[in-house]
Amino acid sequence: MAYVHTTKRSTMAAFIGLVVVTALLGLPFFWMVLSALKPAGEVLFYPPRWWPSEIRWANFSDAWHAAPFGTFYWNSILTSTATTFATVLFSLFMAYAFVFIPFPGKRFLFAAIIATMLIPDEMKLIPNYLLLSRLGWIDTYWALIVPPIANAFPVFVFATQFRLVPRDLIDVAQIDGASHSRTLLTIITPLSRPVVVAIALVTFLGRWNDYLWPLVVTDSQAMRVLPVGLAYLREAGEGTTPWNLLMAATIFVIIPILVLYVLAQRHFVDGLTRGALKG
Repeated sequence: MAYVHTTKRSTMAAFIGLVVVTALLGLPFFWMVLSALKPAGEVLFYPPRWWPSEIRWANFSDAWHAAPFGTFYWNSILTSTATTFATVLFSLFMAYAFVFIPFPGKRFLFAAIIATMLIPDEMKLIPNYLLLSRLGWIDTYWALIVPPIANAFPVFVFATQFRLVPRDLIDVAQIDGASHSRTLLTIITPLSRPVVVAIALVTFLGRWNDYLWPLVVTDSQAMRVLPVGLAYLREAGEGTTPWNLLMAATIFVIIPILVLYVLAQRHFVDGLTRGALKG
């Protein structure tokens, strides 16, 4: 009986601790939502006022029209979706080749690809920019989509997951005459669905939130993406940053990510644990 009471107390303590941590982590988001509903200038009041004196839903409309966010949204959706699809597809084929197809120098080539994860993105910025400039891709969708596809992390995760697939399944498929592409798409990928979903979400999130690379390779407003587009709101005020509009714009920028994560949360968590911890 004492053991049951001790277990209940431990469970209750853990629950209370999780509630406190969740409240602390959610506090900045709660402040952002309230700031998005405040009149101009009230965000900077000191001491801070949590609740707005007047709820202004028009801030969201004003923020949307303060810059061409329709264009920014389209650019972010197009480039993030295209990059995610291409990254997942190419990484699947590369991982399959490294795990299931024997060829000379496979170990060295795989190690060399994985070693590129040690190179900071800032070191690759200038060489990539010069290459795109020679190709004439600056300020085009090609510059936003193609370079991020070369990513070693998905290859590493997929290869780790593929090593958990029973080799007998591959041998049976090849005996039945299945090609490597068909084996990958009809056998390996369905068995690795949680990992594929997790990598797709991580890739999409990284592209959606990327600021530095789109800022460098785009010049015109028509090619800007949402993270860069938020900077236009700093010029929307008359000498001051309209923080209420900036908070409102930030909310409708992050809403798609929140919805996407909620819809695929189970696959995301399962995929990260299976692909990153096993093997």
